[in-house]
Amino acid sequence: MADEALARAGLHFDELNKIRVLEPETQQQTLELKEECKDFVDKIGDFQKIVGTFIEVVDNVSKEVEKEKMKAIGSRNLLKSIAKQRESQQQQLQALTSEKKMQLERLRIQYEALLKEEREQKEFIEQFTLQK
Repeated sequence: MADEALARAGLHFDELNKIRVLEPETQQQTLELKEECKDFVDKIGDFQKIVGTFIEVVDNVSKEVEKEKMKAIGSRNLLKSIAKQRESQQQQLQALTSEKKMQLERLRIQYEALLKEEREQKEFIEQFTLQK
């Protein structure tokens, strides 16, 4: 009867016979909720650590990708530069070849002229020696 009067007043006895304001069932649910909340907070903390680690890894990978990208751009620019150098060198060699061909043609013509001159001089010498 005393228990009922206290219960109506909002006071309850626990398993150690201490007076409590909450009902034992509500007290138990509150403790369970407290434990679940603690577990949830721990899991959120673990999740934050994992996410932090993941972000660091992604940042590092991003930096490496950026480095490789810059290397690739540098290599591509170097290749373009080498191609332009080769094209320029090829043009120089073609100009030199053209110049040498012109020189060869000039020397060939000069050679033929000298051969003609030589024949004419030999003919002249032969006619001169025959006349004497």
